[in-house]
Amino acid sequence: MKKNEQGVVRCTWAANELNIPYHDKEWGVPVHDDRKWFELLILEGAQAGLSWDTILKKRTRYYEVFDGFDPAKVARYDNKKVRGLLRDAGIIRNRLKIGATIANARAFLEVQKEFGTFDAYVWLFVGGQPKQNGWKSHKSVPAKTAESDALSKDLQKRGFRFVGSTICYALMQATGMVNDHLVSCFRYRDLSK
Repeated sequence: MKKNEQGVVRCTWAANELNIPYHDKEWGVPVHDDRKWFELLILEGAQAGLSWDTILKKRTRYYEVFDGFDPAKVARYDNKKVRGLLRDAGIIRNRLKIGATIANARAFLEVQKEFGTFDAYVWLFVGGQPKQNGWKSHKSVPAKTAESDALSKDLQKRGFRFVGSTICYALMQATGMVNDHLVSCFRYRDLSK
């Protein structure tokens, strides 16, 4: 935890002009919008092996080239579109990650058909309510949990890719399925109400 010049205490990872606004306004806020779910699913998968700051820098371009994170449009991408994406320096130009985004869009649509919304499906893994953790230090926060293991396994069974347990736990943290702000962080109280 560190206190900034205004006396605001944040999680230690929120330390620059890119990730402070993300931390303060988005990270850990419960998501219930399917387009936002698809966006974060894409971005968390793209982040694998990279820093989240790298993804935050490229987020606007991802929005532009992936049709505003519309899974129905992304599901229809063809080889020509993939070639164009592989030439776009504004995103992570990794063939496997781009292919996974398209496959995940298709699987996302199937989940929507089965459950009505992706949101209805994914919240089942935490019993429909955000799990309130009480971490005192960043070192205590796990990289994965039994819930993220279960989510990862089920997503993979449904054809999703780049959804290992660690990626799933990061997704759960980002979307407020778990409140992993440290107890000393000013956002912890806001999100534990």
